[in-house]
Amino acid sequence: MKVFTEAEASKDLSKLLALAAEEEVMIRRRDGTLFALRVQKVWAKRSPFDIPGVKTRVNTEDILQAIREIRGRDFDQDSG
Repeated sequence: MKVFTEAEASKDLSKLLALAAEEEVMIRRRDGTLFALRVQKVWAKRSPFDIPGVKTRVNTEDILQAIREIRGRDFDQDSG
């Protein structure tokens, strides 16, 4: 782990970022506050709809039948 002053860090940020890829880097302010700079692992970009499946005993025909029933109710309500 290497420690840099705030002035050193502001002069050569790209160097610090490259170093932080290898090891933790600390940045110390004049008031003594210490900050840690380290690599954050990035998760693969996924769709918010990319979810694991759920095991059920429902089959495709059951789902289609439910959709037909719901749509039929909507049409009945609109016509009355």
